[in-house]
Amino acid sequence: MLYLTKPMIMQNTSHPSAFIKKEWVDIIRRTAAEAEQLGRLHPEQLDLIYQQKWFKALMPVEYGGLDLSLPELIKLQEALSWADGSFGWVFTLCSGAGWFAGFIDPAIAPTLFVGEDTCLAGSGASTGQAVCTPGGYLLNGQWNYASGAHHATHFTANCIIKNGAETVLDKDGEPLVLPFIVDKKDVELLPTWKYMGMVATGSHSFKINNLHVAKERRFKIDPACTTNNKKIYKYPFLQLAEATLAANIMGMATHFIDLAEGIIAQRTTLNKYTAPQQALLTGMLAGIKGEMQIARNGLYDAVAASWDNADDGALQQVSTTSRLLARVARQSVDGLYPYCGLQAASPDTEINRVWRDLHTASQHTLLIFES
Repeated sequence: MLYLTKPMIMQNTSHPSAFIKKEWVDIIRRTAAEAEQLGRLHPEQLDLIYQQKWFKALMPVEYGGLDLSLPELIKLQEALSWADGSFGWVFTLCSGAGWFAGFIDPAIAPTLFVGEDTCLAGSGASTGQAVCTPGGYLLNGQWNYASGAHHATHFTANCIIKNGAETVLDKDGEPLVLPFIVDKKDVELLPTWKYMGMVATGSHSFKINNLHVAKERRFKIDPACTTNNKKIYKYPFLQLAEATLAANIMGMATHFIDLAEGIIAQRTTLNKYTAPQQALLTGMLAGIKGEMQIARNGLYDAVAASWDNADDGALQQVSTTSRLLARVARQSVDGLYPYCGLQAASPDTEINRVWRDLHTASQHTLLIFES
């Protein structure tokens, strides 16, 4: 048991299966193992994404997007990650990059986002340089962990701004860092994603070498710099990222718990346990499911409250509940793992893939520390 202190709950959040059509789950899960072998999303999975416009979930309708609210997005992200971790992660990171559409110059945005297969991938690390030139910039650099890189039509990259050899400083005296959007044809993909989980995300590195871009390709992620007045673009980026990553992790954890419950039930019918052992497992499973439900409720409540009124207190609660949920998810999964037999240890099984995906995704630095 994790012994959380139960917060005041305004809602009892439904199982993520309530937020997604069964036929979508069937497509995603039927092709998940092959997607892992491919190291990228399966063509049938991509067709589903394009049909539903999921890569454009946070783009405005005028760019062909879904214009989802944050509470709507969290439900969809949890459900898709419950269906499959890699699928949900690519959706989250690429639709999250699509959120930048609300900050990009409207003079070029319609031409960038017109395609049904539009997909943005990128990195938030400031590992590139942009040297000022007449009318634009010269970009160089390498960026890691661009989830969905194989499917991207565009990449976003943070660059330190340079004026010749001199680093440009911001108002606080720190190096000025700005993101740029570039076309896929102008980047070189590097096959660097070689981790135990999230294999189908294809989160490879990309490189830009001496690329001249127009100044319109630069943007700034700041509520004061939006080019679209929709509410979603005024929501702070930090809490948007924390909540969406937590939604992925809780979807994967719920998937693992569902599978573990089935395995334990099967092993019980085969008389694998004594009566006391069975009672222990029944109590443990109920406790873990209860703790996860409390954590899920807490995140959904915090997101809803911050969406209604994004004051400092509400935003801090999003940060707190996101990190708490990540810890509860890891501990819940690891608490059940030893009782799932060798199925859980075989890389060819669904439950092992979920375990590997969750433990890879939960390494994200945004959700490691709880304060």
